Amino acid sequence: MTEHKDMPKETGLIENFRLLREGYEYIMNRSDKFGTPVFETNLLGETGICLIGKEAAEIFYDNDRFKRENAAPKLAQKTLFGEGGVQGLDGEHHLNRKAMFMSLMSKESLNEVQAIFAEKWERYSKSWETEVEIVLYDEVKKMLTETAFEWTGVSLRDDELEEWTDELSDMFEGAANISWKHWQARRSRSKAEEWLEALVEKVRAQEIHLDEQRALYQFSFHTNPTGELLDPSIVAVELLNLLRPIVAISVYVDFTSLAVYQYPEEAAKVKKGKEEQQRFIQEVRRFYPFFPFAAARVKQDFEWNGYIFEKDTLTLLDLYGTNHHPEVWEQPEIFAPDRFLSWSGSPFDFIPQGGGEYDIGHRCAGEWMTLDLLRVAVDYLVNHLSYTIPKQDLSYSLNDIPSLPESKMKLADVKRI
Repeated sequence: MTEHKDMPKETGLIENFRLLREGYEYIMNRSDKFGTPVFETNLLGETGICLIGKEAAEIFYDNDRFKRENAAPKLAQKTLFGEGGVQGLDGEHHLNRKAMFMSLMSKESLNEVQAIFAEKWERYSKSWETEVEIVLYDEVKKMLTETAFEWTGVSLRDDELEEWTDELSDMFEGAANISWKHWQARRSRSKAEEWLEALVEKVRAQEIHLDEQRALYQFSFHTNPTGELLDPSIVAVELLNLLRPIVAISVYVDFTSLAVYQYPEEAAKVKKGKEEQQRFIQEVRRFYPFFPFAAARVKQDFEWNGYIFEKDTLTLLDLYGTNHHPEVWEQPEIFAPDRFLSWSGSPFDFIPQGGGEYDIGHRCAGEWMTLDLLRVAVDYLVNHLSYTIPKQDLSYSLNDIPSLPESKMKLADVKRI
């Protein structure tokens, strides 16, 4: 019989503020302090558990032990995920909704979205040649907004681009902010959901005709496990769960640009081909911050490593910390793409967008697309453009969620080659 152990605890309401203030390092710092991959703390007004590491991830993504219903903090539901979306579902409803997303991730569909994004790089970079300098992050957000709308089948007029880019950006840039940015993000999500809900109604009424393979059509006519059409408000939420994450890839593109500049010897290897590109962008996703942690609730009482997990306890898995865990990654503080030559491919140790299995688990359905779009980006940054990096602030803070280079990567003297 396993001897039960007392779980290390951080107490006090101040932990809520420390979590937001320390950002990506909150769980790592306390795991180091206690010398354990698990500890208890105060999470957004309730007692919760924090986990880090590969073994912890294997437990966290066990559907018999954890559930997603009512797990995401309201801060995230009102801004990042929306209410009623796939991230908060379990069981057959989750499998049904996840299948809706995975049906879009065919080789043909992914090839198409890459081609769309590549066309944006061609068109935008041509205009960059007339500029003294550009802010890459701002440009890529617009490129990805155009890409997302075209690929999903949602119409976008030229005069709507700036507004939609800002609104979709608000949803992930202000998700973890408790200032006015949070309320701006909530307003942007409400406005976007209302517009998309009306659009779904028009599609169902056949007032709008579009390619039946597009996400807008597929989601509008998707049925739940009992054979009923999803409520239009839910379809709107799920459409935003395509549009918003695609635009959020701009964060990775910005860090990819930073890596190309700061690690030129590694970037030079990208010229050799797709395998080198793949390793480079995988290391970008491991090394730089993106999403800090994933949330779930204990499904039923269980014991792990002598610790008791009680039913309904909110639990956070440290994504960034697991990607930097010294027991998993040799010299995790070093940017080294070739580490992926020997990576086992485990779904639990490399989890920048969540872990577990794709079909039956909660791993991000859009991860393949992220990789494909980043390959397009790094190919252009290394092989198809020449530019200089003017003096700027290239630092980034692990206290900010999401984190970005302070100058958002300014490029000067851009020329196509």
